[in-house]
Amino acid sequence: MNGTDVDQNLISTVSFPLPFHILMLVGLGIFGWAMNLHGLDTAGIDVISAMDLRTDGNNPLPAHHTPRQSSNLFALYRALYRISVAYGVLCLVSWSLYLYATGGDIFLVDAFGYIPGIAALFVLGALFCPYNILHKTERRKFLHAIRRCLTSPWDNPVYFSDVVLADIFTSFSQVLGDVWLSLCMLIPGNSILVIPFGEGWARWVLPTVMSLPYLVRFRQCLIEYNHQGNTCNRPLYNAFKYATAFPVIYLAAAQRIVIAELRRENGGKVIDTKWHGEHRLFRLWLLAAIINSLYSFWWDVTNDWGLTLLKPTLTEEDQGRPSPPRRLVLPRLHSSTPLIPKDHVGSLDSTADNPLHIVGHTSQLQLPRVPGLRTTLYFPELVYPVAIILNLLLRLAWSMRLSSLVQSHASVSNFCLKLAELVRRWMWVFIRVEWEMIKKGGEAKLRTDIDDLDYRLIPSATTE
Repeated sequence: MNGTDVDQNLISTVSFPLPFHILMLVGLGIFGWAMNLHGLDTAGIDVISAMDLRTDGNNPLPAHHTPRQSSNLFALYRALYRISVAYGVLCLVSWSLYLYATGGDIFLVDAFGYIPGIAALFVLGALFCPYNILHKTERRKFLHAIRRCLTSPWDNPVYFSDVVLADIFTSFSQVLGDVWLSLCMLIPGNSILVIPFGEGWARWVLPTVMSLPYLVRFRQCLIEYNHQGNTCNRPLYNAFKYATAFPVIYLAAAQRIVIAELRRENGGKVIDTKWHGEHRLFRLWLLAAIINSLYSFWWDVTNDWGLTLLKPTLTEEDQGRPSPPRRLVLPRLHSSTPLIPKDHVGSLDSTADNPLHIVGHTSQLQLPRVPGLRTTLYFPELVYPVAIILNLLLRLAWSMRLSSLVQSHASVSNFCLKLAELVRRWMWVFIRVEWEMIKKGGEAKLRTDIDDLDYRLIPSATTE
């Protein structure tokens, strides 16, 4: 790292310190979740049923098999939009006050470092406020969901909404680490311009905090595996995916020990020589990062999204066939066949060649033109290959970014990579919830443009 890089990092830290990274990313996460719900509802996906949500204000726990309640979902994401806007105004006001007070003077940064701290306290106060203001219902349900993720009994089922929440928090793992670092910065004698990684055992607190979301998700997988209704090893394989993140995080933290040794050998000077690739610890970390990234990518595409691109054979579940005798309102599939008026609709039959075949009509729903997808799609076909490519690139970048335990957490490039991971997760949610709804079949109802159409999927005669 040369002097120019150090100066640029220092300037960015003065104008945009680490505590504001956290505030901004959390606000973007809330806004992204509101967009997820809005987009899924617009696509005709019954999010309430797919995610086992309960929309009444009396009980915060999820409920299975609720009918479609689009109006309730609209109220939910409208409330989230309002919360994100209010949160964004708070962040911008506090950041503007900080910039005005410091004026870019490095010697005034610590004197006014309490400004983002006060903003964070205000957010926490609003979250735990017991009064019926500031969307108390949504805040209470969120806190209940957090509690279920952390302390649910081992014999309780894991709700899909909690799975999505825990997965989102894995994308915030480095942000949680930043929270710990920001708290350390507020200790008397420390500065918000210097990252306090700690020495001795204290250096392992940061990677432990960053590992907590993966530990929660790992625990959920074990609960699913040990549940009396489970009949497969898939949750165990999923648990292994989250377990591969621990070596990546802790080996990245261990590299600071190597840097400290090299600095002592150079009289405390900043290391200019490239030691990456020359030390066994780095090679071991790189191997762990590659395994975690590629396995997670394969799991996203094959299991979380249900796409057949990386599967050698196709199963009925892969093709999106609902299990009989479930009923399903015909979705708006992306094919050349339009919705058929009610007076031209014959019966529907499921054949071996095409799970959705319209009897009494010359047209039938076509398979996707893009290979490696599935027969049931609720988003434009182009979305899926773009999502696959971006997911792979951002998966690799995220694993590489975990090596920031060696570098600066407060740099602009670090903030951009954290933001890129949130974008990847935002994109992941759309297809993940879509696939969950398809797997549930008739238990998650779908909308059509024509409300009075009465379509029914007739189970195939060959299906047992």
